[in-house]
Amino acid sequence: MNLQIIIATLFATVVTCGTATVDHGKIEPFPQPEPVTISENAAIKFKPQLFVSASVCASFLAVNAAGETTDGLKGSNRNDACKYALLGSQVYGRARWYKDLWPSCFWTGFASRRHDWKSIVVWIDNPALETPKIIAVSMSTSDTTYNHPMASDYIGTNTSFRVRYQLGLGSSNMTFTHLDGDYQPLIMWEQLTDAARVALNESFKFEDAEMPFNDEYFEKRLEKARPL
Repeated sequence: MNLQIIIATLFATVVTCGTATVDHGKIEPFPQPEPVTISENAAIKFKPQLFVSASVCASFLAVNAAGETTDGLKGSNRNDACKYALLGSQVYGRARWYKDLWPSCFWTGFASRRHDWKSIVVWIDNPALETPKIIAVSMSTSDTTYNHPMASDYIGTNTSFRVRYQLGLGSSNMTFTHLDGDYQPLIMWEQLTDAARVALNESFKFEDAEMPFNDEYFEKRLEKARPL
């Protein structure tokens, strides 16, 4: 049986329109819990190393333990006050069986608009193995589309990729890189507080960008990202 592990990271510029918002630089990250389940151990093993180009925003947080969400950048320019995340950054993950595959996801949001989510999707054969085999990798190119780089393009170890976020021709994108990046604390969906999950399930808070790993959109994104 094949399994898919989708891991996605969340970056800066996610914003909200609802109540209980906090300045984008004042959201505190969740500490990375000790993994307990097979899913949590696999997600940590495949968490990517992220390099963020100087021309784009640093990584910020989406939600805190109290369920308060970021109010986003202030908009005088798209990199306004976003070069440094003084309280740190965060990786958000989610995993479950899907059509005989196993998805665990890293999501990212950047400054190409008020909030813009990016995903890295790593498909493996079995998360319970000591060293699962990577079947494929998918990277989001928009809210609803993914590309699938060839195995010859993978850069990193047999578990952790090096990934760069950058500005391309007219749009932002993610690509493999030889540059050393950073590892952000990973928090899985089930490890979030109830208040944080409720806040992330309120999709209206993220304006025109779909919140990719909440209950409404998670399965739809799995189908979009599935390379097989």
